[in-house]
Amino acid sequence: MTTLTKVGTAVALVVGGLVAAPAAQAAPVTSGQLSPGLVSSMRAAFGLTEQQALVRIAREAEATRVAPSARTAAAGAFGGSWFDQDRGVLVVGVTDEKAAERVRATGAEPRLVSRTAAELDRVKDRVDALSEAGGVPSAVTSWHPDPRSGAVVVNLRAGEQTREVADFLDRAKEFGPIEVNTEGVTAPVPFAAGTVGGDPYYTGNVRCSIGFSVHGGYVTAGHCGGTGAQVYGWDRSWQGTFAGSSFPGNDYAWVRTGGGWWNVPVVLGWGTVSDALVRGSWEAPVGTSVCRSGSTTRWHCGVIQSRNETIHYAQGDVHQMAGTSVCAEGGDSGGSFITGDQAQGVTSGGYGNCSSGGRTWFQPINEILSVYGLRLLTA
Repeated sequence: MTTLTKVGTAVALVVGGLVAAPAAQAAPVTSGQLSPGLVSSMRAAFGLTEQQALVRIAREAEATRVAPSARTAAAGAFGGSWFDQDRGVLVVGVTDEKAAERVRATGAEPRLVSRTAAELDRVKDRVDALSEAGGVPSAVTSWHPDPRSGAVVVNLRAGEQTREVADFLDRAKEFGPIEVNTEGVTAPVPFAAGTVGGDPYYTGNVRCSIGFSVHGGYVTAGHCGGTGAQVYGWDRSWQGTFAGSSFPGNDYAWVRTGGGWWNVPVVLGWGTVSDALVRGSWEAPVGTSVCRSGSTTRWHCGVIQSRNETIHYAQGDVHQMAGTSVCAEGGDSGGSFITGDQAQGVTSGGYGNCSSGGRTWFQPINEILSVYGLRLLTA
């Protein structure tokens, strides 16, 4: 039986600026098979050559395809998964050798971890309960399970390690492993904005962005409007009504369109890239690239950094979010997060801006579709 490698000890072969994966490679793709502009935006976001961008896109697509079967193979020993950006492989954490063999057979790379994903989720859920009881200081901005470290990472604003924060961390550590991060942490806010021009939708004096078209309407952020709120398009003509909305707790909503508006399976590239076609909603693993489209800052790309993260907004906690390195600003709320041609989620909030950088979280698309019984409109 092959011996498992512990996290952080793997050795890889660097070839031409990319790291060769030890497992079977994904089938190569050509720029002609992809949405126009995707390769150029990936090159700009990650400093890649055209060939390196094509290789990364192919490997990310393969990782996204393999992830569900690898999780099933790991069964109760599943310890989370992530995309190794340097080597271009899907890594799946497991807690025993037998599960490793099953995971390896799916094409993913098994890695020994100390705790299962279920164990880390239980720790995070108990921190959630602390917050619901009013036990989380405002200096704490979010928390999420991190399979790579085997701990729940608590993001804390630097310089604010008060007695209140110390008491919170002591309580959290009673639940399980806690790791504190202060690097680059700023308080997140929802990305709604006042009325300005552009290509948005409006609810009263609030401007937000369309997420993804579904049959009968589109999905967006819940903090942009409550159920029953009237929606107006970029030209201020009536566009529809919020048929469902949830915030805080969640940050999702869907708008049932009318007034002659129609829906198409497209994400705007804003001239930075060609408009992207939407062909599905396979969930991309942590570590894969992701791009965001919004009515204020338009098109920007980065990396998915976390999943199942709880965001501690001033308005209340929002659960099961995905954190990214992508920037955003006011008015981008509700806009699209997409990896390749696969819908990932809708913009919620974050911190920073697209001049100096920042972080943004999105509400995963598949949860929204499931909650409201919607079908994603695809090309």
